[in-house]
Amino acid sequence: MRYAQGGGLTDAGRAARERLRLQAVQRFEGGQKNAEIAAALRVSLRSVKRWRRAWLEHGEAGVRSKGSPGRSKLSEAQVARLARELERGPLAHGWADQRWTLARIKTLIGRLFHVSYTIEGTWALLRRHGWSWQQPARRAIERDDDAVEVWKKETWPRVRTSRRNAAPISSSRTRPGSR
Repeated sequence: MRYAQGGGLTDAGRAARERLRLQAVQRFEGGQKNAEIAAALRVSLRSVKRWRRAWLEHGEAGVRSKGSPGRSKLSEAQVARLARELERGPLAHGWADQRWTLARIKTLIGRLFHVSYTIEGTWALLRRHGWSWQQPARRAIERDDDAVEVWKKETWPRVRTSRRNAAPISSSRTRPGSR
């Protein structure tokens, strides 16, 4: 089933779908036909066929929910350790500057937990746990904000030139002096 808003089922929705599948299992055991089950549970015949096949191959465990497809590969304890390591900074992990990039965090996760994430998966993991995107201000360390304000208010108005040209210009390419 596709979801128009791009999301999947919530935990409650997933549990409701699992209850439907378990009801279908009871009916499989009772000997009902696929079409009867589909009509009674108000689902497609194709779904019932898929559920029956999973039930025959794996038993009741075959129709149970496997959880959220977007679940994290890391446990809560590992995420907490990752947060502590990120707070230590990139220098503590061997990088030359103080910028955490997604590629660096991905590498750090691989080093610490031997788990492979994509760049996009790393970003989703960080967002899910409350981290946000930050961009450093591009300013010189020696910057003096008071001096900049003085320059903008006093010096800049004196040196700024007018936008108009002193001499009239010509629209002709071949005869610059003509009007």
